[in-house]
Amino acid sequence: MRKLENYVSGNWITGDGDGQVLYDAVNGDPIAAATTKGLDFAAMLDYGRRTGGPALRKMTFHERGRMLRALALHLTEKKEQFYTISYKTGATRLDSWIDIEGGIGNLFANASLRRKFPNEPFAIDGEGHNLSKGGSFMGQHILVPKEGIAVHINAFNFPVWGMLEKIAVNLLAGVPAIVKPASLTSYLTEAVVKEIAASGILPEGALQLICGSAGNLLEHVNMQDVITFTGSASTGLMLKSQKRILEECVPFNMEADSLNCIVLGEDVTPGMPEWDIFIKEVRKEMTVKAGQKCTAIRRIFVPANKLEDVHIALGKALSQTTVGNPTNEKVRMGALAGKEQVEEVKKHVRELLRTSQLVYGSLDDVDVIDADKEKGAFLSPLLLLDENPFDGEEVHTIEAFGPVSTLMPYNGTDEAIKLAKMGKGSLVSSIVTADNRIAKEYVLGAATHHGRILVLNNECAKESTGHGSPLPLLVHGGPGRAGNGEEMGGVRGVKHYMQRVAVQGSPSTITAITNVYQSNAKQTEDDVHPFRKHFEDLQIGDTLVTARRTVTEADIVNFANLSWDHFYAHTDHTSLVGTLFEKPVAHGYFIMSAAAGLFVDAKKGPVLLNYGIDELRFTKPVYAGSTIGVKLTVKEKIDQEKREPEEIAKGIVKWYVEVYDETNETVAVSTILTMVKKRNQD
Repeated sequence: MRKLENYVSGNWITGDGDGQVLYDAVNGDPIAAATTKGLDFAAMLDYGRRTGGPALRKMTFHERGRMLRALALHLTEKKEQFYTISYKTGATRLDSWIDIEGGIGNLFANASLRRKFPNEPFAIDGEGHNLSKGGSFMGQHILVPKEGIAVHINAFNFPVWGMLEKIAVNLLAGVPAIVKPASLTSYLTEAVVKEIAASGILPEGALQLICGSAGNLLEHVNMQDVITFTGSASTGLMLKSQKRILEECVPFNMEADSLNCIVLGEDVTPGMPEWDIFIKEVRKEMTVKAGQKCTAIRRIFVPANKLEDVHIALGKALSQTTVGNPTNEKVRMGALAGKEQVEEVKKHVRELLRTSQLVYGSLDDVDVIDADKEKGAFLSPLLLLDENPFDGEEVHTIEAFGPVSTLMPYNGTDEAIKLAKMGKGSLVSSIVTADNRIAKEYVLGAATHHGRILVLNNECAKESTGHGSPLPLLVHGGPGRAGNGEEMGGVRGVKHYMQRVAVQGSPSTITAITNVYQSNAKQTEDDVHPFRKHFEDLQIGDTLVTARRTVTEADIVNFANLSWDHFYAHTDHTSLVGTLFEKPVAHGYFIMSAAAGLFVDAKKGPVLLNYGIDELRFTKPVYAGSTIGVKLTVKEKIDQEKREPEEIAKGIVKWYVEVYDETNETVAVSTILTMVKKRNQD
């Protein structure tokens, strides 16, 4: 029998011994054996730290993002071979689409996220802080990639998405990874990593794979490493409590299976669009991936006076779910991942039946299409009913990780909130309601116990990604039982793999370190107007000190007439009593327009266009008779990628604009952006 290969220190190797036999979930045939016996886990960590880490840290965020995009495109070309293997896990085409193309989609999303970061290996975190009266001492937080390894211990239910959604984030941050998928479906993860390795897109050492036991891997982690875990709360707690992890204070991000819930709002009645949305969402979450999702709906809360109607409607919906061979186009729900998983689910259902009753499906029998129900890991969708959800804990503490959910009544939104919280922390909750007041009451009441809350109604249902779909730009995790972790989340997720450090020094020093001009830093003037310079020639701190102009009453009146802005503070001498102004004040936008007139070079040159304003503040009134001048300083440069070969090569330049008056006091500050051509583009 073939043994799965482990990708270790740049080589594909098999472990020693026979290993764990892995079976086809549909027909029960053996597929391969998984073993890591004999692997040197300490050497794997060392290799990633010495080889993959330095290579990634030399790259900028933009380079890492383009690397992720190239990888996503490569895997997209190979996706059909992954689908063929995925069927063996019991997944239907739709299930596999979520796993395979959902995972690739995470690569694309994080590739695009590069634009939220500078074209640097590090990032600035937040604004700078002046720490002195004279402005000569300041502080700035920056983020640098950790010098360790991201160790990902993943669950069996998403062998592709589980890996790609995690490595997309750590690779963008500049940190290599070791991936340890659950053995049960690791043959699919192996196939994907083989394609990744063969592509040569990632630097050597950026990704390693373990198919089988993690052995003593976690005994060799250190304070620069990051561990992520997806799986059961009990296993996560056991791993998180290991002595080495506690001694080294290794960050441990846990995303555990939880008792997620959905609420039918009191306002929803049969015949409303929201009623159908609710029934459809519950059925989908019970049957997609055969209910083997950490985000699946386990608890269903409905108004007590609608309990019977919901029970009947759900029964009809579930009866339309055909079970069987996932390669058959008539099948809507495939097999569970393995026979052992089926027995585990049945065991937990029997525990739930101590306080509930089975109102749809059978524990012992299921009709299947194009398959042998005795050989495959098949199970009927199971709907339970607990009419007294406040009387026992079982339904709020026991999870059957399969196509199983329990229906429960509530009276009033307050009760729905209390029931939702009895799960002691969940990844996600949903409420279906057409009443925004109910939505607000539920969200604010239940938010402390959930990582994500979806509000579904007829307005958003068509485009909603649904209850069970974590998204790359939103955090995925939850408090309490759910593990108190956060994955993905856009920029937030990337920061999880970076070290935040507060850097203190002079503004000029902080400018030199960050490549972003800081107020009060040294400025450099020369005879060439900065608008005459190409993108490459501009340097952070390059400054133009302009001539000055005196603001007149005519300027204020003319601007009011031109803009139609006749706000009393600019035009009415009789209405200023009790205001901040001594006499009519110049429009702030006139001051900025006048500033532009002072610093703009009129001739055609490398500056292509004005790209916008990021920040604008008016700090002191400007009256007729005041004389203003401007300091225009290169604050930051952002390289722009060419989307097409014929495009003009260019970049975005951020300029720090200081407008001051005859007393040298600042009257306005802003950051403006221009698009600037690169050399040899005329």
